Amino acid sequence: MSGLDAFSRPRSVRRGAALTLVFAGVLAAGAATGTFDAADHNEPELSARSAAPASNSERVADAAAEAMADGKSPAAAAEEEVSRSGDRWGTVYDPAEYRAFADELDGAYIGVGLWTRRGEDGRIEVDRVQDGGPAERAGIRTGDRLRSIDGRPIAGQRVREVVDQLRGTGDDAGTEVELGLQRGSRAWTESLRRARLETPTVNVEQRADGTLWIKVSAFTKGTGERVREAVRTAPAGSGIVLDLRGNSGGLVAEAVTAASAFLDGGLVATYDVRGEQRALHARGGGDTDRPLVALVDGGTMSAAELLAGALQDRGRAVVLGSRTFGKGSVQLPSRLPDGSVAELTVGHYRTPSGRSVDGRGITPDLDVDEGVESRIRTVLSGLGTPS
Repeated sequence: MSGLDAFSRPRSVRRGAALTLVFAGVLAAGAATGTFDAADHNEPELSARSAAPASNSERVADAAAEAMADGKSPAAAAEEEVSRSGDRWGTVYDPAEYRAFADELDGAYIGVGLWTRRGEDGRIEVDRVQDGGPAERAGIRTGDRLRSIDGRPIAGQRVREVVDQLRGTGDDAGTEVELGLQRGSRAWTESLRRARLETPTVNVEQRADGTLWIKVSAFTKGTGERVREAVRTAPAGSGIVLDLRGNSGGLVAEAVTAASAFLDGGLVATYDVRGEQRALHARGGGDTDRPLVALVDGGTMSAAELLAGALQDRGRAVVLGSRTFGKGSVQLPSRLPDGSVAELTVGHYRTPSGRSVDGRGITPDLDVDEGVESRIRTVLSGLGTPS
């Protein structure tokens, strides 16, 4: 298991409204976690409170208000009501958590630029260091063991707990954190100053065999355009691999923009809100000629499943890998009396052919567990090269 101090996977699957399909965004206080651009997607902006099913959202709001009147925690009362409602994906964030969530969707975070993992010996170590971040500037390297944070040993802690300590409260840009580190026989401490850093969600690699490999880890603001730019500037004759493995989702508008890199307009997905059916469309002018393989696995979720399903249904990509996670639901946020935010499920989406993803996932065209790269070469060769 690994994690970035900036951008780890949601704390649990159910609490995984983090990096899910955030369709609307106008909260009572005016903070938006994500909106459609009506000009780009032919979609009106949705109001969180008005779009959410009245019975469920009102019960949650009433429970929070009653708890506050009784001097209890509104967020705790709301979370209990969400659990009783049976909303599998509903969740409640406290104000600091929601600010951090919004920052992540913006493609930024407060941290020191470290990915962490649990090593074979069970200890927490550095998995990767972000270019240009405080950790890199301090000379911290992949494989360094992390022994303590601010003088407190981290032995026995989960990776998520370590990540939270590295990040601070979400408003800690400029504050210092002291790390106890070990490299071989050398043990030392390093004081780093937390900074606001950009989350790298798209990695582009031109491989020696001529294949352009585009790895997308999440759909934050700007991700779709980065995918489009990578495709626009790809060398002539390059086949493309769109690697969506482990992608836990994000902003649906960014997934639609990414789909536009490979489609010349047309349907990407349909979805419903309170039974009202709506549609998402790609922009025109995408590259429809280059051979394309999309890689997926059980960690491919929500917005990433929407993209893979669209490319598969439209006949634009051959999908390789294993069945995806199966999260095809829409959450909208609403503000609670203490500033916490409840995200409640209000609908579900379907692929262009009408397939439901929620609880089912996307079944790849080729189920591949091993020898993925050799299968990719075979498929791309069979698809031919663009003229």
